[in-house]
Amino acid sequence: MKTSHRMTGAALAVLAMAALTSCGSSSEPAADGTTTLKFLVDNSQATVDTAKALADAFMQANPTIKIETETRPGGSEGDNIVKTRLSTGDMSDVFWYNSGSLLQALNPSQTMVDLTGDPVLQHVQKDFLPVVSQDGKVYGVPAGTAMGGGILYNRKVYEQLKLEVPKTWADFMANNDKIKAAGIAPVIGTFKDTWTSQLFVLGDYYNVQAAVPSFAQDYTANKSKFAATPAARAGFDHLAEVHAKGYMQEGFGSATNDQGMKMLVEGKGAHYPMLSAQLPPLVATMPQAATDVGFFGIPGTDAAKNGATIWEPAGIYIPKTSENVDAAKKFLAFIASPAGAEATNKAVQPAGPFRITGAKLPEDAIQVAKDLQVYVDEGRTAPALEFVSPVKGPSLEQITVAVGSGLTPPAEGAAQYDKDVEKQAKQLGLAGW
Repeated sequence: MKTSHRMTGAALAVLAMAALTSCGSSSEPAADGTTTLKFLVDNSQATVDTAKALADAFMQANPTIKIETETRPGGSEGDNIVKTRLSTGDMSDVFWYNSGSLLQALNPSQTMVDLTGDPVLQHVQKDFLPVVSQDGKVYGVPAGTAMGGGILYNRKVYEQLKLEVPKTWADFMANNDKIKAAGIAPVIGTFKDTWTSQLFVLGDYYNVQAAVPSFAQDYTANKSKFAATPAARAGFDHLAEVHAKGYMQEGFGSATNDQGMKMLVEGKGAHYPMLSAQLPPLVATMPQAATDVGFFGIPGTDAAKNGATIWEPAGIYIPKTSENVDAAKKFLAFIASPAGAEATNKAVQPAGPFRITGAKLPEDAIQVAKDLQVYVDEGRTAPALEFVSPVKGPSLEQITVAVGSGLTPPAEGAAQYDKDVEKQAKQLGLAGW
C-alpha cells in the first residue's frame, strides 16, 4: 500500500452526504421492469472471466436484473480509482476489491453497505468473515477461491524416492537431503523475480499464529517484532538454512518464476515455496501440472499442530451510494452460494478451495486445490499476516533475497524488516508507532 488510510475532511463530507441521501435506497426499475446493476472489477483475465460467468448465470436466474461489468486496472492505480470513486459517490452498484488490510483503507464503515447478519452471508464460511470486516461489522462476500502459500512439490519425485509429505521442518530438511542425493534440486529459488523470495516468511504465518496467537494484534500495535519473536523469525532462519545447505538449484539468483514453475512440473526441482494460483495457467500447455504437483503448508516444529497459510479471496462489496441495494444484495447472495461457485468452476480452474459452505471443487480440480481443501475442511488454516494486520513493509522482497542468498544473516534480515514497516505504520496513523 502506497497511500494513507486517512481521508481528507472534504472527502469524508462527500461520503457523509452520499450516505445520508442514498443509504439503502433503491431506484425505480426501468420502464420494462428491469433493474441494471453496474459491476466494477479489475482487468486481470481470471477476474474478468469469473465476473462474466457469475453475471451470466445470475441474469439467467433473475431475468429482471441486468448486470453491466466494467473493468479497472490492478495494482496501486486500481486502488486509487476505487478510493476516488467511493469518496466522490461515483462507485458502481457492486465492486470487486481486495479483502484484508487494503479493505481497511477504504473506511468500509463509512462507504459500504453493512451486511452483518444479512441472509446474503448464509453460505459464507465464518472464518472468512474477519477479512471483509471492520470493527466487527461485515461488508463483503468472497470472490473466487482462496489460494495456498506454502510448498508446491513434485509428487512423481516423492513417489520415486518413497518420501512422505513432511509434518515438521526437520522432516522437510531430511527429505531435501534424500532429494539432493538423487541428483534433483531440492528447493527451487527464483530470485530474479524478487517477490517469489518471500514465501518462506509469508507462508509460515500459520506456524507463527499457532505459537503466538496474539502476534498480529501485537505486531499492529508495535508490541511484537519479527526479530524478537522466535516463531516469527523462523521464516528468515528457514531461508538462510536452505541456502547454507546448498539445497537450491544452480543459478537461483537469475531464475524467473516461469522457469521455476517449469522446473517443478518437469521434476527437475522437487519443492518450490510458492502460491497455488501459479498453477492453473500452466495446465493448458503442461497438462501434467494438474496432477503431478501437490501442495503442503510450510512445516513448523510440532507435527500435531501442522497446518497451512492461505491467501483469502478478494471481496465483493456494495457502496452506500448504490440506488439498487436490494438487487445488489440478491447478486451478492448468488455469488456467495454453491450455484455461484458452480458458475465460477465452468469459467476458471480453481487454485484452491471456495469459502462458501456447500461449494464443491470440480471433479477435475487440480491436485493442489484438492490438497488445500483438506486443510480447510480440517480447520488447519490461518490467513496470511497481510489479511489480519495492515502493517506490511515495502522492502521485504529485497530483504528475503539477501537472506536467501546468504548475504544477510537471518536475525539481521528480520530486524531490517521490523524497521522497514515503521514508516508505513506511521503513515497509516496506527496507535503505538
